Amino acid sequence: MIANPRCKGLLLDFGGVIAKSFFETRAEFEKLLGLPEKTFDWYGPFDPLADLLWRRVVRNEITEGEYWAMRADEAGRMVGERWTMREFCRKQNDLALDVNFRPEAKQLIADAKRNGVKLAIVTNELELLNGAEWVGNSPIVRLFDALIDATRTKISKPDPRAYHLALDALELRAAEAIFVDDQIKHVRGAEAVGIRGIPLDITNPRHAFDAARALLGLAGRTSD
Repeated sequence: MIANPRCKGLLLDFGGVIAKSFFETRAEFEKLLGLPEKTFDWYGPFDPLADLLWRRVVRNEITEGEYWAMRADEAGRMVGERWTMREFCRKQNDLALDVNFRPEAKQLIADAKRNGVKLAIVTNELELLNGAEWVGNSPIVRLFDALIDATRTKISKPDPRAYHLALDALELRAAEAIFVDDQIKHVRGAEAVGIRGIPLDITNPRHAFDAARALLGLAGRTSD
């Protein structure tokens, strides 16, 4: 049973929260493409000193979106193709589900659903980057009661309307929901409308999942 009756809804970002970041799947992606180990220097926050391009993100010289657009182009050229972010993401989807998805997220989603928590994904470009067919066939997406995707709504986080769409879909008040995202500006957007926000650090994701479990009153902690 849920210990705290106020927390009845769980809103999750997709990329970086449910799905691992591309930093974390880099080694498996190299294998998928048939490239030697450590071909890509995509270390990002895991080793900023070793990732020259990431340092430009840290210095606010480029956005994280621009960073990944450049990485997508780089990866495509490595295999003799020209990739946009869409081609890059869709190739990433050829990795096994257990490689792409966080076990902590899968455990939290399963436990929340079993305990009657309402579930929604709130994302900015899931269908845009992965395609409608992939989204529709994704077993993890089908576990959710609502999918709020700016690809279709044309309302991107941190616009308050994106969070309100999720609350309306789940028939919840803001105080009854929590939201997990790996981008702090999106967490702050949720908090601005009264939702309890939990920032996820991709270098230590367990902390965010444990915090979500506690607020939802779910027994136990995230498994190793």
